[in-house]
Amino acid sequence: MRLLITGARGQLGRELTRQGDAHELKAVARDQLDITDQDAVSGCIASFHPDAVINAAAFTAVDRAESNVELAFAVNRQGPANLAWACRQKDIPLIHISTDYVFNGGKQGAYHEHDPVSPLGVYGSSKLAGEIAVEQYASRWMILRTSWVFSAHGNNFVKTMLRLGAERDTLGVVSDQYGCPTSANELARAIYAVLDAGYSDENRSVYHFCQPEATTWHDFAKAIFSEAEKQGMDLKISTVNAITTADYPTPAKRPANSEMDCSKFEEIFNFKIHPWRDSLREVVRELKSQKIGH
Repeated sequence: MRLLITGARGQLGRELTRQGDAHELKAVARDQLDITDQDAVSGCIASFHPDAVINAAAFTAVDRAESNVELAFAVNRQGPANLAWACRQKDIPLIHISTDYVFNGGKQGAYHEHDPVSPLGVYGSSKLAGEIAVEQYASRWMILRTSWVFSAHGNNFVKTMLRLGAERDTLGVVSDQYGCPTSANELARAIYAVLDAGYSDENRSVYHFCQPEATTWHDFAKAIFSEAEKQGMDLKISTVNAITTADYPTPAKRPANSEMDCSKFEEIFNFKIHPWRDSLREVVRELKSQKIGH
């Protein structure tokens, strides 16, 4: 299968590239394909003739989006719209990655795909606009909402915690925001499972994909440090204090609860999602090997 992957240098793009040996891939980063440029997108798809397109490109800097509204919407709304239109012209399926930030976090319990959306900030609003554009312009599409993505590459919570844990003996981490950590590796595995099974228009829909179980940033941080210590990483951290969202103000508001129910994806695609703790073990192991390699 010939696959066009956007966002090649991001966390998911890297994992899709790493796991894609069975396919013919064209993985492009921003400097190789500007998805906000309709002519460039159409030209790329016309010349490569992919069997499917995976849009892993996004403006994901949640706080910077508040002061870069135009750029956030260009990448997160116009980019998917351009890809969707070009895919429609060639009758190509588009798998688009979205986010838990389309919800406001006010619900008790896990969000389902049919729950009302109500983003709190620019990032969530721009990603929701991207979802709407994909549904509007693509004829064959699938949207995967994910959350709290981590990997051994790029900028993410796991790498930040390990860096800070090596520098400080005490940290304060927010304990009143709930969500589901999701490794880029597991998300890529799921996408390839869908593609290998063959895209079906019957499955054209929005899906939630994250790893069980829901946790807080504070408990996730403690799990990261615990796993790192088990694997013999050199850490200075000894105390992880629980703080509130109000104690750690940011330009963008975060959903207090972004737990998502993923049973629809698991049932339709007969796919068992692995626990995030298993993925965390793998990522910490890879990060440790990278450090030793240096």
